Amino acid sequence: MSDFNDSDGRRFALKFISGKYQGGMFPLKPGREIVVGRSSDMDMVLVEDMVSRKHAKISTAEGKIVIQDLGSTNGTFVNGEKVRKARLKEGDRILIGTSILKLVALEEDAGRKSYSDDEVKSMMEQVAASKGRASSPMSGRIDEVPIPDLLQLFSTSKKSGVLVVRSNDHEGKVYLRQGKVYYASIDNRHEIGPQKAFNRIVGWTEGFFELTGPSEEKFMVELDESTEGLLMDAMRSMDELGRIKDHLPAPGTRYALAKPMSPALRDLEPDQLDVLQAVHNHGRVDAILDESLLPDLETYQALLHLIRSGYIREAR
Repeated sequence: MSDFNDSDGRRFALKFISGKYQGGMFPLKPGREIVVGRSSDMDMVLVEDMVSRKHAKISTAEGKIVIQDLGSTNGTFVNGEKVRKARLKEGDRILIGTSILKLVALEEDAGRKSYSDDEVKSMMEQVAASKGRASSPMSGRIDEVPIPDLLQLFSTSKKSGVLVVRSNDHEGKVYLRQGKVYYASIDNRHEIGPQKAFNRIVGWTEGFFELTGPSEEKFMVELDESTEGLLMDAMRSMDELGRIKDHLPAPGTRYALAKPMSPALRDLEPDQLDVLQAVHNHGRVDAILDESLLPDLETYQALLHLIRSGYIREAR
């Protein structure tokens, strides 16, 4: 039996992009119902506690792919939303237990081979065995599962733990309690502040993530806003920074106070004065961003004003 294909002749599969079976592929077949669950007699067997014995069903018929939750204890999620029944399209991400699956179109060469049910089960068992028991139950690449999508999934499914993200020699941590983000840090530098750290981590697009267990750490300040609210604010800041990115100095650029300084200090707003002081104390743009009590967007805006108005100049 050939793998499932749409009216354009494309063939599809479910690709595991996080979890115990990360890297595995489950080809779909036409006119076939796939029952997903923990029991060994299911079509797709996911051996983990958060998966119900009979968890969900995926149907492929008439060019449509539909997923239906079968009354599972922990639910079935599509693109961060808990669903009872939903039609899937290419690129959709499904969360079942700690596994995140992505509906992908197979490459032409990969789509030619048809696998038997036993072959598919054997491949998944080999993938699970190759990861080893010491690996995190939920991990992957953030170019496969962007941070905002992950946090939306964790929020809806009420996950608790620490999302650890490693990108460009930095380590970010987002702390979750029943799906709610209550703290964030980068490189354990708590002076940056949880809100600023969260906004930066959300913007990372390359690297790796893993969800570890809940933390016993205590923090003097916790984030009060909902995860959805935090994400909306972070995405808004990213959009605004994207609009002015061509004018922003590189993180390693150094600035110093202009000598002589022609414009009057009294013309500056209090926040702009604070950024001017950070320039005087630290010089480098990345250090100024860390030192400033303002969010990165407002700090950059104040910095651009100081440059354009002649208060500071690039240090040579």
